[in-house]
Amino acid sequence: MRFRISALIAVGAIAPGAVLAQPAPDAAAYASLAKLPEIAGLWEITFGGGPRGAPPEGPVFTPPYAAKLKAYQEAQKRGEIQDSPAANCVPPGMPGVMTQPYPIEVLVTPGKITIIAEAYSQWRQIFTDGRKHPDDPDLTYNGHSIGHWEGDTLVVDTVGFTPDTALGGFGMRHSDKMRIVERVRLAAPDRLEIQTTITDPEALAKPWTSTRTYGRHRDWTLAEYVCQQNNRNFTTEAGKAGINLQYEVKK
Repeated sequence: MRFRISALIAVGAIAPGAVLAQPAPDAAAYASLAKLPEIAGLWEITFGGGPRGAPPEGPVFTPPYAAKLKAYQEAQKRGEIQDSPAANCVPPGMPGVMTQPYPIEVLVTPGKITIIAEAYSQWRQIFTDGRKHPDDPDLTYNGHSIGHWEGDTLVVDTVGFTPDTALGGFGMRHSDKMRIVERVRLAAPDRLEIQTTITDPEALAKPWTSTRTYGRHRDWTLAEYVCQQNNRNFTTEAGKAGINLQYEVKK
């Protein structure tokens, strides 16, 4: 955890897995980026339009997590749960942040690839400088990501997720042991393909793999996304949906 690492550094020790300051990238480091596939740019997930066939298989849960999903669905039928935390502007976290109907922008720099998601103004850092995951990572919405290239495919390994987020649809949960591996490649000059495999020894009975495609928009820019601005929807702690119809006249 961050506070533990800070304490160790304060007494002169170096935490296992800690990354020391890296030298600033030189011209050669930037020139080497030109040899990589051109994944940098602004992308939007595509819905439909692909080959038709059997729908992708959903996750297979372990008995305890299948019971959680069933309890959630039954509570929904009774009207006890009416909306998700997103109504209160809570971001979805991974993997949901990558499947929002809003664009993402990929930035490629020496030692790091950054993904900026317009939805909820989220970002992901994928370290490609050879570092390992922390031994005790902070549990966050988007996790801790490291990546490397296998030919023309970027392989991203992400751990350290808070269990407060959903795994896909409503009621689908995961543990803090969830691990996500993404294989990112250019399927065509303006089409990005991301194959995502999720494992979780506590929540999933077997790995869950899905593939998404994204279209490139060379003339787009990201827009500002402030969820709370004019947000009139909310949910209570009990999961009840609400709406604020009051209008305040500015003086």
